[in-house]
Amino acid sequence: MDAATGARVLPQINLSHSDRRLSSGRSGSASCRSSEGLKISKQLTVSCSAASDKGNDMFGLSHYSKKNPVGEVLCPAGVCTYGGTAVESHSHAGEEKVGVLLLNLGGPETLNDVQPFLFNLFADPDIIRLPRLFRFLQQPLAKLISVLRAPKSKEGYAAIGGGSPLRKITDEQANELKKSLESKDLPVNVYVGMRYWYPFTEEAVQQIKKDRITRLVVLPLYPQFSISTTGSSVSVLRDIFRKDLYLSRMPVSIINSWYQREGYLKSMADLISKELESFSEPAEVMIFFSAHGVPLSYVEDAGDPYKDQMEECIFLIMKELTSRGINNEHTLAYQSRVGPVQWLKPYTDEVLVELGQKGVKSLLAVPVSFVSEHIETLEEIDMEYRELAHESGIENWGRVPALGCTPSFITDLADAVIEALPLATAMSTPQTTSEVVDHDPLRYVIKIFFGSFLAFVLFFSPKMIMAFRNHLI
Repeated sequence: MDAATGARVLPQINLSHSDRRLSSGRSGSASCRSSEGLKISKQLTVSCSAASDKGNDMFGLSHYSKKNPVGEVLCPAGVCTYGGTAVESHSHAGEEKVGVLLLNLGGPETLNDVQPFLFNLFADPDIIRLPRLFRFLQQPLAKLISVLRAPKSKEGYAAIGGGSPLRKITDEQANELKKSLESKDLPVNVYVGMRYWYPFTEEAVQQIKKDRITRLVVLPLYPQFSISTTGSSVSVLRDIFRKDLYLSRMPVSIINSWYQREGYLKSMADLISKELESFSEPAEVMIFFSAHGVPLSYVEDAGDPYKDQMEECIFLIMKELTSRGINNEHTLAYQSRVGPVQWLKPYTDEVLVELGQKGVKSLLAVPVSFVSEHIETLEEIDMEYRELAHESGIENWGRVPALGCTPSFITDLADAVIEALPLATAMSTPQTTSEVVDHDPLRYVIKIFFGSFLAFVLFFSPKMIMAFRNHLI
């Protein structure tokens, strides 16, 4: 995720379904036929629900558990099951216009974008989780933190060229994914929706509606699920879809996580093995997986499956490497912690020092939770951690590039979309008038005023200033 400034491969199963023809609308692309007995891989974790699901059940987010079974297909209403059971499906009669929505966090493209980007980030209640009683402090707090953090963050972005390359790379991935799907006889429109910067998810959804898309696959570009990444982005989609009659009836399939997919694992193993060859003694290199961290409370209190999924992901990658005769030592640590709270441990910076003290001389850094280059890889890993490693006695440093537009990776994403498409179902009934929250302008102004005052008092107390000086600034 672009938020350092802020955040078994299993046997396939057959999900039988009726023949259906998918054809595009006015895009002029050819139609494709999905045959009887399409194989749906248990490597794919898909969330779906029936039209009767309401509220937080939309997109199945309320159904994940702290430790989801490997390859579980979450279908609370029984629309689809796995283990060879037949799948009921909506009719595909008539023309279809298929869309794929890629979700990512986004990042500031210029130095002037840094502070407003940080505000959008910290204003997200899935990033800073305040007790319900203090929710009115969310925006004042976000404003304060973004102002305090912006100067140092600008230094980081300046060091990598003045802005995040995430949008450019994601657009390239979208183009390559579209080509790959078309080569597989599936014409689609591919959209990019960023959570905290342009093009915002809301913009992408409006374009999807404008293009009259009739079936949508949502593909977050996060291999592992976390409340703060996929969860936050899908939460936005849930709110938008519930308020719109057309969108609420659109069949949607969400790929919540895909770190178990064979194509992803092999692509990662390919990159790692290639970089190992650049060392004079490849077998002596420590493989250092560095994942983006999340606050510990997300896992312990909110049931975020991120830690479990990350550990399983590393196990599966190393299993693939072992099958190729690569048996290097490896370790996992978490980077990019922010603020005076406990994050997932061990911390990347602390582990680097410990490895140096233990005599490790060669290290290969693997940014396992990132599929695109951005500030966490280009500045935090390539600059900060590399320098720290050398200071700690690690003499030989290497870094595996992010997957980007690696052909095998893009091909696997295309396969994931094709597998998820038949599982799309209408997600929710539209929001009724009685469900709309009554916004009182006067009450809002009062909350913002007193919230800003309280935030000022709290965050400029001597204790809080020291905390932010040590952990945030």
